[in-house]
Amino acid sequence: MQTADVIIVGGGIHGCSTALHLALRGLKPILIEKDYAGRHASGVNAGGVRQLMRHIAEIPLSIRSMDIWEKIQDLVEDDCGFDSHGQVLVAEDESELAPMRDRVAELNLRGFNHEELIDAKELRRLVPAVAESCPGGVVSRRDGAANPAQTTTAFRRMAERRGARIIEGVRVDTVKRDGGHWYVTAGSEVYSAPVLVNAAGAWGGKLAAMLGEPVPLEVVAPMLMITSRVPTFIKPVVILRGRKLSFKQFENGTVMIGGGYLGRAYPDTNETDLDWTQLKNNARTVWDLFPIMREATIVRAWAGIEAKMPDDIPVLGPSRKHDGLFHQFGFSLHGFQLGPGTGDTMAELIATGKTNISLEAFRPDRFETADIGDKHEH
Repeated sequence: MQTADVIIVGGGIHGCSTALHLALRGLKPILIEKDYAGRHASGVNAGGVRQLMRHIAEIPLSIRSMDIWEKIQDLVEDDCGFDSHGQVLVAEDESELAPMRDRVAELNLRGFNHEELIDAKELRRLVPAVAESCPGGVVSRRDGAANPAQTTTAFRRMAERRGARIIEGVRVDTVKRDGGHWYVTAGSEVYSAPVLVNAAGAWGGKLAAMLGEPVPLEVVAPMLMITSRVPTFIKPVVILRGRKLSFKQFENGTVMIGGGYLGRAYPDTNETDLDWTQLKNNARTVWDLFPIMREATIVRAWAGIEAKMPDDIPVLGPSRKHDGLFHQFGFSLHGFQLGPGTGDTMAELIATGKTNISLEAFRPDRFETADIGDKHEH
């Protein structure tokens, strides 16, 4: 029997961040990961560090996280490849600009000012290569991008240095609660702790169901492409909502193209298949909006395995059925930026029993009590 203060299941950015922040509070966590830290969503995503266009319920977490991102070197002794050139949401026409205008006005009324409406002139100053027909958009100037594998590895490494135990390559077989403690069997070992954190990502729904709290989680495979090198023409990350696009140029000239198009995921075997028709649609959007990209070639494409919830926000916070159980999964293709702040928030909640950030919208039982969409509008 190996004992700890907290057992964390899942070694993505969220599990590793929670392990680090628990260790910084003097607790002794054990993290169990069936593959290796960052193997799936956390290590293979687009690396967006984005406050822009978040669900309103996520904004306080996102702001808390951005405060950590801006001092990430101090926390993990690694810059994580983080740059802060902003993120820009481009409107392709006036019909797309109108709801952006309404969104920024609503956020301002709620006391949030990180999103700023921009006209065509400012859009072209920020993104000179964008098509002339685009009338404006929204910018979040503190936003940026980081290297996801480098970041997750940095959190894992620092968590271990601060006293967390990281166990990789071992799958959790059974979980039970007895006498105020959780007992987790993984491989040939049994681990015991009063607190259990379900940070198992795409596999989090399966673990939640084992513990009597099923949620309607969908396992998905968001796809990304990387291009050949082209002359430097863009600094911020560019996103579109009408025709889905996420678009970033690296210092070496290559361009990453994403936007949430989905391949097929096979979580039981850790495999994914790409949908080349959807990737073609993704590339067509780039062709239309950025003529400079028309000579570029696609070098490779891939897909991660991620968890998506019906309302596109995570399952986060204490269990409604078991003392000492916390859920932290289902980040719906945009959890990377939230990792540092959510880990800090979860550690605070576990260590002190409270946090000043409301997690009510993320309750695991919300799907039992309300029609999806009624309480979680964007």
